Amino acid sequence: MLLIGRWILPKLLWQIARTGSRELFTLCVIAAAVSIAFGASKFFGLSLSLGAFFSGVIIQESKFSRRAAEESLPLRDAFAVLFFVSVGMLFNPYIFIEQPLRVLIIVSIIIIGKSISAALLVLVFRYPLNTALTVAASLAQIGEFSFILSAYGVQLKLLSLEGQDLILAGALISIALNPFLFKIIKPLQTWICAKSPWARSLEPAEDPLMELSITEDEKYLSGHVILAGYNQVGKLIGTILTNHNIHYVVIDQNRELIEQLRIHKIAAVYGNSADPSVLSQAHIAQAGMIIVTTFDVFDIRQTLKEAQQLNPRIELVIQAQNEEEKTLLNQEIKGTFFFSEVELAQSISQHVLERYGIQEFKTD
Repeated sequence: MLLIGRWILPKLLWQIARTGSRELFTLCVIAAAVSIAFGASKFFGLSLSLGAFFSGVIIQESKFSRRAAEESLPLRDAFAVLFFVSVGMLFNPYIFIEQPLRVLIIVSIIIIGKSISAALLVLVFRYPLNTALTVAASLAQIGEFSFILSAYGVQLKLLSLEGQDLILAGALISIALNPFLFKIIKPLQTWICAKSPWARSLEPAEDPLMELSITEDEKYLSGHVILAGYNQVGKLIGTILTNHNIHYVVIDQNRELIEQLRIHKIAAVYGNSADPSVLSQAHIAQAGMIIVTTFDVFDIRQTLKEAQQLNPRIELVIQAQNEEEKTLLNQEIKGTFFFSEVELAQSISQHVLERYGIQEFKTD
């Protein structure tokens, strides 16, 4: 597996990528993932689920891992739906009525026990309080692996059906409560820091990648473009802007990407574009336009709202995934929306009409 992950698979993906075919690249990634999962199951005695996990680890070794993740995003969502449908079919909702005390104990162990243990462990290594609370909130749930393990436990007769129902109940409740735990991180951090000098001493200096390193250059202070998301679309837009001497600042959550952009003298800020402090570092108040190419509709909406609050005159350009997403966002935010199907159809149609001598292009 090490040989495949380090040498064979990256070279194979490189050769496939050179063909320029997205469909072939996606098919290759799927075939590699299924083959590795099956091979791990067949030769090492692992389950297919664990084999699939190892296939993801191996694909991560390739420099095309980011592209592979982007290309397989629709498939991931589809399989996630099927997975949770199957989990719902396993779950017995009457466990809440029959064993409420045991369910409460399980949930307490997951949310309180795991969170406190994780936070203390992070603090022992003198990480900031915010990091400790974030890790605690992240681990205050049990996810998909718990469903898989409980199912195997029942198959091997190591776990009763009642035990499986308790695990599933605890997992569902902890997952449902997890967003609320993340919301209280900031107030809880403020309260702890106000009460504890030791907690205040753990607060770190600002991350240098979260500050624009060339703020003294006036060309980035007025009328520039902000690229929120540097995926394939964002990279292409950035190249075109560079070729036309239009200055821009990139915002992305990939730390390695930001480091590489700065090496190539491209203005870049590390962080989530939905965070107003990150937008401020990109000089949102003086920007002429923000282009959002991220995939998460909630992040897109929050980014656009924060951008309008910080700069009411800024022009908003959004890459939507489909017509439904455009309609949803357009109800709250007025901007210019683009999505691939419409733009591709219009470009081809315009080319055909120009070839036939028709200059006026009608979309109705």
